[in-house]
Amino acid sequence: MVALEAPFTEEKIRRLRVGDAVEVSGILYTGRDAVHRHLAHGGDLPAGVNLRDGIMYHCGPVVLRGETGEWRVVAAGPTTSAREEPYQAEIIRRHGVRGVIGKGGMGERTLEACRAEGCVYLHAVGGAAQVLAEQIRRVRAVYWLEEFGSPEAIWEFEVERFPVVVTMDAHGGSLHRDVALASEAELRKRL
Repeated sequence: MVALEAPFTEEKIRRLRVGDAVEVSGILYTGRDAVHRHLAHGGDLPAGVNLRDGIMYHCGPVVLRGETGEWRVVAAGPTTSAREEPYQAEIIRRHGVRGVIGKGGMGERTLEACRAEGCVYLHAVGGAAQVLAEQIRRVRAVYWLEEFGSPEAIWEFEVERFPVVVTMDAHGGSLHRDVALASEAELRKRL
């Protein structure tokens, strides 16, 4: 298990390889479709959010507000990342993102941006939303809650030992591509 602790520098990210099991400790910013579209079309980040050397989490968490106003995350599973493929490479380049967490992998444009910019795609286990929420120590802030709604807002989470696996690295390696190629080769043998 590789401990990846903030700050998430390019040097730390480039040490990671496809297949590495990683525990992330530091700040994650959630971002789904609305955030990606907004940023990819030239929109600015809200004041207080800095994605440079940061990690974006493709997640629409379930968050409850307590009686004293504090937020509590009860479910924080990954959402399917392929929906963000049209936008992710540009966001990595423009904002200096070092990591993207989601499920299902991403395409060649994102893989190339990871290689060129020093970024990794980290796969979180789908169906483990409550378990993953237990690794969130606190909600530091929420942005665009009124504009985009709770699942699409940017949530700023402080996490400790958040479990993920590197499935696309900063060297051009992609477990998703490898599995697809191996599956196609096996299928051709059977036809």
